[in-house]
Amino acid sequence: MTDAPSTDLIELARAHGVATEYWDWQGQHVTVPVRTIVAVLAALGEDASTDDAVRAALTGVQDREWRRTLPPVVVMRAGEPASLAVHVPHGSQVAVSVRLEEGGAALALDQVDRWVDPRVVDGEQVGEATFALPAGLPLGWHEVVATVAGTDVTCPLVVTPDRLEVPASLADRPASGVMTQLYATRSSRSWGMGDAADLAELAAWAGSELGSDFVLVNPLHAAEPVAPVEPSPYLPTTRRFVSPLYIRVEEIPETGYLSGQDRSLLQWHADDALRLDEVDLVDRDASWRLKDAALRLVHRVTRSPRRERDFAAFREREGQGLVDFATWCALSVAYGEDEDTWPTELQDSASEAVEAKRQELADEVDYFCWLQWIVEDQLGTAQRVALESGMRLGLIHDLAVGVHPSGADAWGLRDALARGVTVGAPADQYNQLGQDWSQPPWRPDQLAELGYAPYRDMLRTVLRSAGGLRVDHIIGLFRLWWIPQGCKPFEGTYVRYDHDALIGILALEAHRAGAVVIGEDLGTVEPWVRDYLADRGVMGTSILWFERDYEHGGEPIQPESYRRLCLATVTTHDLPPTAGYLQQVHIDLRHELGLLTRPIEEERASEVHEQEGIMALLRSRGLLREGASHEDTIEALHKLLSWTPALLRGISVSDLALDVRIINQPGTDEEYPNWRMPLAGPDGRPVLLEELMRSPWARRLARTLA
Repeated sequence: MTDAPSTDLIELARAHGVATEYWDWQGQHVTVPVRTIVAVLAALGEDASTDDAVRAALTGVQDREWRRTLPPVVVMRAGEPASLAVHVPHGSQVAVSVRLEEGGAALALDQVDRWVDPRVVDGEQVGEATFALPAGLPLGWHEVVATVAGTDVTCPLVVTPDRLEVPASLADRPASGVMTQLYATRSSRSWGMGDAADLAELAAWAGSELGSDFVLVNPLHAAEPVAPVEPSPYLPTTRRFVSPLYIRVEEIPETGYLSGQDRSLLQWHADDALRLDEVDLVDRDASWRLKDAALRLVHRVTRSPRRERDFAAFREREGQGLVDFATWCALSVAYGEDEDTWPTELQDSASEAVEAKRQELADEVDYFCWLQWIVEDQLGTAQRVALESGMRLGLIHDLAVGVHPSGADAWGLRDALARGVTVGAPADQYNQLGQDWSQPPWRPDQLAELGYAPYRDMLRTVLRSAGGLRVDHIIGLFRLWWIPQGCKPFEGTYVRYDHDALIGILALEAHRAGAVVIGEDLGTVEPWVRDYLADRGVMGTSILWFERDYEHGGEPIQPESYRRLCLATVTTHDLPPTAGYLQQVHIDLRHELGLLTRPIEEERASEVHEQEGIMALLRSRGLLREGASHEDTIEALHKLLSWTPALLRGISVSDLALDVRIINQPGTDEEYPNWRMPLAGPDGRPVLLEELMRSPWARRLARTLA
C-alpha cells in the first residue's frame, strides 16, 4: 500500500464513517495517515491491510444491506414520514407491520410503488421492497415485523421527538443554579467526600435561600469496587450505574436495626471516616474502605417485607444489566480490578464459567445490586428535596463521554465497544498536543446491531432522578476522535456516528423523564452542529471567556448576543475557578507541567489581552470600575450573565467559596491531583458545606443571577 490513501481505501473508510482528511483548529487541512485509517478500520472489524483486502471489504459493504431482510434498527422522527427497505428472495411476497410499544393490534404498512433492480448476493437474486412508515406513529420503542413465507423477521422501530420542547416551568423567566463537584462538597457528616445527603442539603439551601432552580453535579457514575479507585468522574467503570461512594450510610433505614455490636462497629468506621475531611485531598480509597465495611454490616440486616418487595422490583426493572454489573464487581473483589489477570474463562461475560461463578458468589452479587438500589433511592430523595425547596428543575446530572478500558462496561458490553483504539481530542488552543482519554469508543455499527439498547438503558438510569442532563462532549454523538494504540493523540482521526439516531433517542428519553438536555459543545465543532442541536431542542454551553466574535477580531460578544437555548457560565471544571483564572494560575500550572507549546511570556501576554477585552466590556456596561477587587470583578462577570437571554445561568460552587485551585488540568494524569481537590477558600483551606452556607459572599454572589 502507498503512503497516500487509495481511492478504494477512501471509499471503504467513508462507508464506515472514518475521516481520511479534516481541518484542524488553526484552519489547516490535514490528510490522515494511511496507518491510522487502517488501524481504525481494523477496530471496526474490517481488514484494510492490503489493496486486495480493501477491495474484498468494499464488496462486503456493498452487499451488507442486501443480506438481511430488515435493517438492525429504524429510528425516525415523529411527524415526518419515512420509508423502509425490505430485502427478500427476488419474487417473494412480504407483509410488513408495526407492533406498538403500548400493545394492541399491529399496524399494517403500505408498500410503496417503487422498482429497484434485484441484486445477486452470494449467488442468489435478492429483491428490494419499499414500505411507508407513516408520520402519525406515537413516540416510543416499537417493533417492525416482516413476514416472508410464514416466517417473521423483526427489528426495533424508535419514534423520537422532532424537538425536545423547553419545560413550561422555564417559559416565564430563565433559571439560575449552582454547579458543583459533589465529591469535593464535603460536610461535617461526610465520610471524606460529598455524598447524596450533602447534595440534598446543598439543593435545599440553594433553592430556598439563594433562589436557585437547579444543581448541576459531576458524573456520579460507578468507579471500581476495589482500590485504587479512579479519581476522574469522567473515566467510570460504567455509565449506567452509580458510585456507591455517594451513599450516606446513616440514612439507610436498616441502620436502625443493627445489633449493638454492629452499631458500635459502624460508629467506629464513621468516626474514622470523618477525620478524612481534615485531609487536603479527597482520598477515595480510604473513604471506600471504610464505607464498604459499614455498608456490608447494613446489608446483612433483615429487611421488612415492604422493603424486600421494593428491592425485588428494582432488580426486576434493571434486569440482566444490573446482574452483569454486580457480577463484574464481585469478580473484581475476588480477582482484582484488572480483568487481564482473571482466569481466561471469566473474561467473557456470557460464558458458562461466569454463570457458575455468579451462583458461587451469589451473596456478593446481591450486595452490589443492593448498593445500586440504595444509592438510587438517596439520589431520588435529593431530587425530591430540591423540588420541594422551590427549584424548577432540581438535579442536573452529567453524562461522561466514555468508560474505563478495563471496567464493567468494557467487560459486559464487549461487543459494542471498539478494541485497539481510544477516544480523545485533536490538538486545540488549550491542549496543543491533543488529548488521549484512554476510553474505548462505541462501535457505531454494533450499537445499531444492538438496537441502541445499551445507550437507551444508560440514559434511563441517568435521567431517573433528574430535571436535566448535561452531556459532556456532545459532539461525540456526531463524531469522535479515535486514536489507534501506539499513536500520539494528534495522529488519530474522526469516526462518524448516526447523530440523528443518537440525538433522537436522547430526546425521547429526556422527554419521557421531563428533563432538559444540555450539550457541552465547546472545542472544535463543525458549524452546522450547533444549529442542528438547537433545532432538536438541545441546549448548548456558553462559557463567558470563550464567547467571542472570531469573525471580527475575536472581541467579546455583547451579553444580548448569547444564545437563548444554552447554559451560560463564567467558568467550567476544565478551567480554574474564576478567582484563579483572573490570577492566571492555569498558565503557571501548564508551564510547570510542560504543556505549553510557546514561551510562557507569550502565553501570559495572550491571556492578559483576552482578559482585558472582557474587563473592557464590563467597564463599558457600567459593571466594573477601575481598580476593582477580584471579588468585585467576579460579581461583575456573573452580573453580565444575568443580562444574557440564556435560559440557564450557572454559578460554580467554587466561585461561591472564592476557591482558586484547578479542579482538572486536561492532558495530565498523575502529574497533577485532578479530581481530588476538595472545596477550599482563597487561602487553600478546605471549606465544609456548613461553612459555605453561612458565607455572606456566597449569598451575595448567587443573588447576581437569581
